[in-house]
Amino acid sequence: MKLYATIVAACAATVIGGQAFAGTAEDLIGEHKCQKCHTSKTTKKGPSWASVAEKYKSDPAAEAKLVEMLKTGGKEDHEVVKAGDADLKAIIAIVLSSK
Repeated sequence: MKLYATIVAACAATVIGGQAFAGTAEDLIGEHKCQKCHTSKTTKKGPSWASVAEKYKSDPAAEAKLVEMLKTGGKEDHEVVKAGDADLKAIIAIVLSSK
Protein backbone atom coordinates (compact mmCIF):
# COMPACT_ATOMS: atom_id res chain seq x y z
CA MET A 1 0.00 0.00 0.00
CA LYS A 2 2.87 2.39 0.78
CA LEU A 3 4.38 1.72 -2.65
CA TYR A 4 1.07 2.58 -4.33
CA ALA A 5 0.81 5.85 -2.37
CA THR A 6 4.40 6.73 -3.27
CA ILE A 7 3.77 6.11 -6.96
CA VAL A 8 0.59 8.20 -6.93
CA ALA A 9 2.40 11.03 -5.14
CA ALA A 10 5.29 10.90 -7.61
CA CYS A 11 2.91 11.01 -10.58
CA ALA A 12 1.01 13.95 -9.10
CA ALA A 13 4.24 15.85 -8.47
CA THR A 14 5.36 15.22 -12.04
CA VAL A 15 2.08 16.48 -13.49
CA ILE A 16 1.99 19.56 -11.28
CA GLY A 17 5.69 20.26 -11.84
CA GLY A 18 5.31 19.85 -15.59
CA GLN A 19 2.49 22.36 -15.68
CA ALA A 20 4.49 24.90 -13.68
CA PHE A 21 7.49 24.33 -15.95
CA ALA A 22 5.46 24.88 -19.09
CA GLY A 23 3.71 27.93 -17.64
CA THR A 24 6.99 29.55 -16.68
CA ALA A 25 8.49 28.92 -20.10
CA GLU A 26 5.36 30.17 -21.84
CA ASP A 27 5.51 33.34 -19.74
CA LEU A 28 9.17 33.84 -20.64
CA ILE A 29 8.44 33.33 -24.34
CA GLY A 30 5.80 36.04 -24.11
CA GLU A 31 7.93 38.33 -21.97
CA HIS A 32 10.86 38.15 -24.38
CA LYS A 33 8.55 38.50 -27.41
CA CYS A 34 9.91 35.39 -29.12
CA GLN A 35 6.81 35.27 -31.36
CA LYS A 36 7.95 38.51 -32.95
CA CYS A 37 10.45 36.46 -34.99
CA HIS A 38 9.40 32.82 -34.47
CA THR A 39 6.29 30.68 -34.64
CA SER A 40 5.91 27.01 -33.88
CA LYS A 41 5.52 25.92 -37.52
CA THR A 42 6.23 28.71 -39.99
CA THR A 43 9.30 30.81 -40.71
CA LYS A 44 9.04 34.51 -39.99
CA LYS A 45 12.15 36.61 -39.42
CA GLY A 46 13.67 33.60 -37.64
CA PRO A 47 13.22 29.87 -38.17
CA SER A 48 10.18 28.06 -36.86
CA TRP A 49 10.61 26.15 -33.64
CA ALA A 50 9.73 22.97 -35.51
CA SER A 51 12.64 23.54 -37.91
CA VAL A 52 15.00 24.20 -34.98
CA ALA A 53 13.79 20.99 -33.31
CA GLU A 54 14.35 19.08 -36.55
CA LYS A 55 17.84 20.53 -36.96
CA TYR A 56 18.90 19.53 -33.44
CA LYS A 57 16.91 16.29 -32.99
CA SER A 58 20.00 14.05 -33.16
CA ASP A 59 22.35 16.41 -31.34
CA PRO A 60 22.92 15.46 -27.70
CA ALA A 61 24.52 18.88 -27.09
CA ALA A 62 21.55 20.79 -28.52
CA GLU A 63 20.39 22.21 -25.20
CA ALA A 64 23.84 23.54 -24.29
CA LYS A 65 24.35 25.03 -27.76
CA LEU A 66 20.99 26.76 -27.71
CA VAL A 67 21.46 28.09 -24.17
CA GLU A 68 24.76 29.62 -25.25
CA MET A 69 23.17 31.07 -28.39
CA LEU A 70 20.36 32.68 -26.40
CA LYS A 71 22.84 34.08 -23.85
CA THR A 72 25.26 35.55 -26.41
CA GLY A 73 23.35 35.96 -29.65
CA GLY A 74 25.62 33.41 -31.28
CA LYS A 75 26.65 33.40 -34.93
CA GLU A 76 23.02 33.85 -35.92
CA ASP A 77 22.99 37.31 -34.31
CA HIS A 78 19.96 36.29 -32.25
CA GLU A 79 18.66 38.78 -29.73
CA VAL A 80 20.21 38.09 -26.30
CA VAL A 81 17.70 36.68 -23.83
CA LYS A 82 18.48 37.89 -20.32
CA ALA A 83 17.33 35.02 -18.15
CA GLY A 84 18.85 32.36 -15.93
CA ASP A 85 20.00 29.02 -17.29
CA ALA A 86 16.97 27.20 -15.84
CA ASP A 87 14.61 29.61 -17.60
CA LEU A 88 16.52 29.34 -20.87
CA LYS A 89 16.40 25.54 -20.63
CA ALA A 90 12.64 25.74 -20.09
CA ILE A 91 12.25 27.82 -23.26
CA ILE A 92 14.51 25.46 -25.18
CA ALA A 93 12.52 22.44 -23.99
CA ILE A 94 9.43 23.93 -25.63
CA VAL A 95 11.32 24.73 -28.82
CA LEU A 96 12.92 21.28 -29.09
CA SER A 97 9.60 19.54 -28.47
CA SER A 98 7.94 21.41 -31.37
CA LYS A 99 6.78 19.41 -34.36
